Amino acid sequence: MKKIRIGSGAGYAGDRLEPALELIEKGHIDYISFECLAERTIAIAQKAKLADPSKGYNGLLEHRMDKVLPLAHKHKVKVITNMGAANPQSAADLVSRMAEEKGLKGLKVAAVYGDDVTDKLDKYKDTIVWETGKPLAELDGIISANVYMGIDGILEALKNGADIIITGRVSDPALFLAPLVYEFGWDLNNYELLGKGTLIGHLLECGGQATGGYYAEPGKKDVERPWELGFPIAEVSEDGDCIITKVEGSGGVVNKDTLIEQLLYEIHDPSSYLTPDCIADFSKVTFTQKDKDIVEVKGATGREKTDTLKVSIGYKDCFIGEGEISYAGPGCLERAKLAAEIVEKRLKLTNVKYDELRIDFIGINSIYKNSERKYNTPEEVRLRVAARTKNKSDAAKIGNEVETLYTNGPAGGGGATKSVSEIVSVASILINRTDVEAKVVYKEVQ
Repeated sequence: MKKIRIGSGAGYAGDRLEPALELIEKGHIDYISFECLAERTIAIAQKAKLADPSKGYNGLLEHRMDKVLPLAHKHKVKVITNMGAANPQSAADLVSRMAEEKGLKGLKVAAVYGDDVTDKLDKYKDTIVWETGKPLAELDGIISANVYMGIDGILEALKNGADIIITGRVSDPALFLAPLVYEFGWDLNNYELLGKGTLIGHLLECGGQATGGYYAEPGKKDVERPWELGFPIAEVSEDGDCIITKVEGSGGVVNKDTLIEQLLYEIHDPSSYLTPDCIADFSKVTFTQKDKDIVEVKGATGREKTDTLKVSIGYKDCFIGEGEISYAGPGCLERAKLAAEIVEKRLKLTNVKYDELRIDFIGINSIYKNSERKYNTPEEVRLRVAARTKNKSDAAKIGNEVETLYTNGPAGGGGATKSVSEIVSVASILINRTDVEAKVVYKEVQ
């Protein structure tokens, strides 16, 4: 029975590079997929593209491809990634130029696009936005609208011999499902196989989370050498069953528990995981430990895909101004509380307009905000004051007031910082699948 090996090169936009290089060099893989796109990430990328039409792709694309291209070419590993973000075509241009400079003749780079549906929004102005409960027409400041596409564009690129495939917004599992469908010739109406492939993609898409990264808990769930964490590999059979493993000798761990945790990650209903390619059912999945860092995965299935696709709409929402300052030694919490009171009253005195104010005593209540638990007397505490404002000017005044605590009390404050951020938020709607068409362009290195 034919088998292929797919490695996970990244689990988020800023992930480390060394594990991916290790996979290409030592993992005996056929494909490596870099999953680097979140909903807010692509909205921010769209904002960057508005400022410079040649930008809008992942900021680490050049850094990664500088090392990945020659290794992938040498080991005959195909690369699939959504690092194209808001601008897959410019990303493909950059990568093809890099490949040409490195003398990687014959390398074929594909850009998959069509996910930007901003020009289709007028058709959906009466559609209710999930997050606001109001019609889309009432959402101000829209800068982007990207639909989750499936495997179609990636599949076309593979059929046309692409070695490097750079996409925009596709579903995370699609980066891994597409090569399975291509290599094994799976029928696109065989939803059992598509469900199995979607599970494999879901287990791989977050990189080191499947190999112990987000699993580690000292003394309870120990992970070997997490500073040298190896990323996961799926060895997949033609029937869709697979084993999950990692490069032998790399750090981390692959066991039933790491994979169960990843299975449930970002899944609202394990029996109905909606993706553009199928509705996957993970409710009967089994994990069997076959050996050290080798786990057999079986039991996923799927059902027919939906008629609609999810769109992530990025919009300019607000500004957040914040400031922090530390207090230490006897009475530090009491001094931090007085500092917070001073800042809050100063904001009222100076008529700073804000929609929401948050005061945290980091290490005391910043996570468990309403906790009534009793704490031991701390030896240090860091005050954080943050506010959501409509304009940048008011946002800047938040951090400024925290900084003035240096000389205006209480005693012993230090390490003050301040910042202002323009916030791009994300809203969601559904659109008809028929309004979306994947497109592919190619660049061949001469």
